[in-house]
Amino acid sequence: MNDLLIDFLRGFTNSNDWSALLPEVLLALLALVILVADIVLPKGKCNWIYWVSIVGQLAILVLIGSTFAIVTQPDSNVLFGGLIEQTSSSQWMRGFFSLSALFITYIGRIYLSKHTLAHTEFYHLVLIVAAGMMLLVQSSHFIMLFVALETVTVAFYVLVAYGRTSSLSLEAGLKYLILGAMSSALLLFGIVLLYGVAGNPLLSGATGDSLNYNQLSTFIELNASNLLVQLGALLVLAGLFFKIGAFPFQIWVPDVYQGSPTPVTAYLAVASKAAGFSVLLVLVNGPFLPLSEILIPVLSVIAGATILFGNIAATSQRNVKRLMGLSGIAHAGYLLVGVVASLVVPWAYYAVLFYLFNYLFASFAVFGVMAITADSCDANQQLDDYRDLGRTQPFLGGVLAFGLGSLAGIPPLGGFIAKLFLLFAAFEAGLYSLLFISICGVVISIYYYFAWIREVFFSVESSDQNNRTVEFSTADSVVLAIIVVAIVLVGVYPGVLPLMQ
Repeated sequence: MNDLLIDFLRGFTNSNDWSALLPEVLLALLALVILVADIVLPKGKCNWIYWVSIVGQLAILVLIGSTFAIVTQPDSNVLFGGLIEQTSSSQWMRGFFSLSALFITYIGRIYLSKHTLAHTEFYHLVLIVAAGMMLLVQSSHFIMLFVALETVTVAFYVLVAYGRTSSLSLEAGLKYLILGAMSSALLLFGIVLLYGVAGNPLLSGATGDSLNYNQLSTFIELNASNLLVQLGALLVLAGLFFKIGAFPFQIWVPDVYQGSPTPVTAYLAVASKAAGFSVLLVLVNGPFLPLSEILIPVLSVIAGATILFGNIAATSQRNVKRLMGLSGIAHAGYLLVGVVASLVVPWAYYAVLFYLFNYLFASFAVFGVMAITADSCDANQQLDDYRDLGRTQPFLGGVLAFGLGSLAGIPPLGGFIAKLFLLFAAFEAGLYSLLFISICGVVISIYYYFAWIREVFFSVESSDQNNRTVEFSTADSVVLAIIVVAIVLVGVYPGVLPLMQ
């Protein structure tokens, strides 16, 4: 017994490679550095802290793109005794979260400049969330999954309610706390069921480490008809459905998106959703793959309902943050179509990742303009507030049009190609009902996205209130221009993101 324990500990120690987690370690250190800088630097020097955070994140992003170059990674690299598994897709997502945190920090400065709120703590939490999501998508063990997920979730509890002077922000934080706790409970209950049943020595394939994805996969393959196995897997997926805002677990999305500060809304809409889908892809194509006969119909129903609910509910919405929340639900439905297709067509896995990157560019274009044009009460932005923006601020109007057009799937923008890949995957997988629902959803979405564009460029009515001056810097123009270039470039030349090669 002692020899077995010694062998286990020796194997665990030998697989510890902290250099493989250097980006996450550096993000955590950077988060600590800016807290110390806030203490050391004189009051009113928050610009220095902002630049330390920006420069540090840029360096980490370059590190991910070079030292951890995606094209040179092995197919799989298992570390820390099976807690971490690095793959080419997880490397892509590390870059995704690093890029997301960089942009959120940037628009966070725009938001904080209009409010009397603490700057340093905001930048600190953004870094912690990014590091947590990077670990989350590399998890190969339910313990690692739960710890990383709760780290991210707890930080988001604070960020959602960060606008403490706004009753809507505090209300959003409370709702997110309650429903987030419920989703965590469902997830943990599912993990406990799987742990218990997979450790039962009376069942074939029982394993000593049933929380490990690889060992759990072998057990589930031998016991796919076991009711507790099926129930545990479905509860785990239900917990993830809360995180991605899939029907019928989407009830929190509009209120939380509206009440949260605009940069936090963007973080939830893009990075949090991407983290949830990355974990979902790993689970359904890994330990839960033997349950595909059950997962395909269940996920298909949820995907179709999510697409229809999100698009139909968004058609009558005038508040732009709630509109982005409801449209985000619809996009979660499209992504779920790709997840279902990945169970039949392997390349659909990468079509989902490709869609997430295009969703990142388009959403950041929209949220960037929203952050610049918003006043001190950003929760109440209406479509009417963007009336004649194309005439008074043609650059901002153009950026917004490109972002909304990409979200709608208008060619030749990146969103069009991304949707096309998912539709092809659904067709090849034989998901004809979901293919039809997805096309209907795209058609419906054009109505409310173009309603926003109509207010920007083709509004008949105008008023002095809508002609207010919107100030933005040259740096703002450069950042938004880069995002627009990315939207167009990926649409014209998808190979710039070699995910689909």
